[in-house]
Amino acid sequence: MSLFTFKLPDIGEGIAECEIATWRVAVGDVVKEDQPLVDMLTDKAAVEIPSPVAGVVKELHGAAGDKVAVGAVLLLIETAAGAANSLPREAGGGSTAPAGGGVSPPVTAPSATATPPPQPSPASQGRESKPLRADGEKPLAAPSVRKRARELGIDLAEVAGSKKGGRIGHEDLEAHQQGAASPSPVPRLPSPVVAPATNIEQVRIIGLRRKIAEAMQRAKRNIPHFAYIEEVDVTELEALRVHLNASKRPDQAKLTVLPFLMRAMVKAVPAFPMVNGQYDDEAGIFHRHGALHIGIAAQTSQGLVVPVVKHAETLDLWASAAELKRLADAAKTGKAKREELSGSTITISSLGPMGGIASTPVINAPEVAIVGVNKMVERPMVRNGQIVVRTMMNISSSFDHRIVDGWDAASFIQRLKQYLEHPATLFMP
Repeated sequence: MSLFTFKLPDIGEGIAECEIATWRVAVGDVVKEDQPLVDMLTDKAAVEIPSPVAGVVKELHGAAGDKVAVGAVLLLIETAAGAANSLPREAGGGSTAPAGGGVSPPVTAPSATATPPPQPSPASQGRESKPLRADGEKPLAAPSVRKRARELGIDLAEVAGSKKGGRIGHEDLEAHQQGAASPSPVPRLPSPVVAPATNIEQVRIIGLRRKIAEAMQRAKRNIPHFAYIEEVDVTELEALRVHLNASKRPDQAKLTVLPFLMRAMVKAVPAFPMVNGQYDDEAGIFHRHGALHIGIAAQTSQGLVVPVVKHAETLDLWASAAELKRLADAAKTGKAKREELSGSTITISSLGPMGGIASTPVINAPEVAIVGVNKMVERPMVRNGQIVVRTMMNISSSFDHRIVDGWDAASFIQRLKQYLEHPATLFMP
């Protein structure tokens, strides 16, 4: 038997280090050749690292969230004697780390000693039943008392008089009324004893979540964002979308508003080339692209990713919808390739039905523009002096003010607005 020292291989693109996203094995596991050992996270995507040999895992070097340099030891595998590529164990091996990890267990609040529930007071005993007066005897009361009894809806025959000769007074009416409105008290249930929550869960930010956090921090720190929000009347666009979906072929993808927006961007960008590109702020060079590579911000179970529709200028409406669906499915299942998650020149941000009224999207650096769509709502609008119901949608956009002036940003969004409000122009040369 011998120990094989497996080091992080060079995975290309000039990457010097990767982050351990998820261990696929634990110490003591028997692994086969080409079996996945670990998922390593680069700036672009998660990369699955397979085992070059078969054997038993003896040590794991690093836990989820740790960064490992290319060429550093990842794990040790005990192989059969004479196994190919087996190496002697290096001196001073790293400490063994458990598989997975990264999240500390929550601190549990100490159990509170429940105080005994208060005992309900016993119900008051009812008075012994006896006739108020002899049969045929009329209740005695002054005219003012009788009038008050009528106003209160009280039958004087049911009221006991406390005055001389059994005469009923105003205080007897009040006592009778209170007794009728306040029956024997109902026992109150004890209030449940709830211990205050004192637990604090420490969650280590690792993997894709950390990459997202770092990217957002860099973007907000380095880029002076200029936000611009405009409302768009998409009544005609929505009618067209519904009609096309109703008549589409079974092999065609369902149309959302995004393919229409992509077509509008294809037509508008040539007049506003400053919004389509990547800014290298260290070199002071803006790479203005002729091709339109549209990133689509997509939420997945692992966090936010941005699959890229390459060369959107070559795709028609249906092809755009099909590519959007393919990339979204790949991103949500974690099967998107690295080249499908990089290279965008402008990004669309969409929260779908959660789009809200407006938003201030963060630019996907090194790009200089991002266009966000908000939810569609029917609102009363004034058209030609008449109040009519129209389907409205806001466009929320952000621009890198170092490259895109406010006038150009507003003009670009206004051009998108024109195309979306008159969707027939999307199909004109």
